[in-house]
Amino acid sequence: MTDQLKPPTPRHVVILCHPEQGSFNASVATAYATTVRELGHEVVVRDLYAMGFHPVLKSAERPGDTFHVFRDVEDELEVLSATDVFVLVYPIWFGSPPAMLKGYVERVLGSAVVPSAVRQGAAKGVLAGKRMVSFTSSGLKEIWLDEVGQLNALIHGFDRYIEHAFAMLPSRHHHVGSIVAGMEPRWVEQHLEDVRSHARKIVRDLNEERALAAAPAGAPVTQS
Repeated sequence: MTDQLKPPTPRHVVILCHPEQGSFNASVATAYATTVRELGHEVVVRDLYAMGFHPVLKSAERPGDTFHVFRDVEDELEVLSATDVFVLVYPIWFGSPPAMLKGYVERVLGSAVVPSAVRQGAAKGVLAGKRMVSFTSSGLKEIWLDEVGQLNALIHGFDRYIEHAFAMLPSRHHHVGSIVAGMEPRWVEQHLEDVRSHARKIVRDLNEERALAAAPAGAPVTQS
């Protein structure tokens, strides 16, 4: 296959949302990005706090006669335009994502989107037909989150909502509980190795899907 006919390198955009540069979430983003990059995929990491992303939706950003797309949102839409995998990395605070991330969804993913399009799953923006993967953490144990229904509520109220509203593929969500200050390094490394394992599987699945799509009808596809 000539260079002109080769499909573009698969691209992952990682949205990190945690105020501390040395956080567990930052390590998760790094582990994921490093793994997929080593496997030949392109990775872009957007650290919302480090960027100083402004999460507050402005009146002019609401659809209508005065609708306006601000430069910071244009920049994010450009980053997302060629994305194959949309990765969210964040802690669960008081039962939901950080306000910074909610603002990113409102201002960037929801740019120019009207309620009827959300209801119909027809807000086909830059992420239509793409996949979303979430890596979350919490200070409390997963068993407690399950008892109060918190994690399930988050997945259905946030993940499923996003994938339906923006016409995305079914999403995946990986959560780790009991992430607290002073935890043993061996547990941190074990969790990060799980992240690398998930990343390898995502890359493998995407490569196989692309190979299948590119193969002539009836031709066998060799798995990597």
